[in-house]
Amino acid sequence: MKRTVAVVDYGMGNLRSVSQAVLHAAEGSGVEVVITSEPEAVYAAERVVLPGQGAMRDCMRELAESGMKEAVLHAAAHKPLMGVCVGMQMLLDHSEEQDTPGLGLIPGRVQRFQLEGRIQPDGSRYKVPQMGWNRVRQARPHPVWGEVPDQSWFYFVHSFYATTSDPHHSVGETDYGLCFTSAVARDNIFATQFHPEKSAALGLALYRNFLLWKP
Repeated sequence: MKRTVAVVDYGMGNLRSVSQAVLHAAEGSGVEVVITSEPEAVYAAERVVLPGQGAMRDCMRELAESGMKEAVLHAAAHKPLMGVCVGMQMLLDHSEEQDTPGLGLIPGRVQRFQLEGRIQPDGSRYKVPQMGWNRVRQARPHPVWGEVPDQSWFYFVHSFYATTSDPHHSVGETDYGLCFTSAVARDNIFATQFHPEKSAALGLALYRNFLLWKP
């Protein structure tokens, strides 16, 4: 199999910044990056990145209507797959955002932050969406963490958060009014709620680790 990573273009991802970050991370690795809206290219790739942005219902609809859903499910069963932001939420069973079913690849649910009127430790009010830098606690070791230090800062933009049914699938946790799952993993799947492509050098390190990961 040719060493390629397919960044899935189904009309709903933060495609430019994700693809540029993956291209940068792939330099010198021997992995070719393909940004594609063609299911055949996803089937042919060695590994796959699934970005997502916006409402989950819209993402799920566009994934199906683009013809990419079956290709992504095939990737999830056979090769390394990395989800990003809503691309992570889509891997779970269900989101309460517009009562939307997910892909059911990792047991769990997506819920909205209920932080109205709550005060942060610094005295400011919690805002929804969470927008900005926050720490990620590595709840479990994983090859995609690689040499990234525990409690590193990554960039978040989201109003909904994930809860896994099996704590073993939660490999990253973050505090924002409550402790929520900010990274999930199962078998050949790894995904983050935060945006590695907006997280400077450590975000690029995560993409690079994913490109070299051999589950």
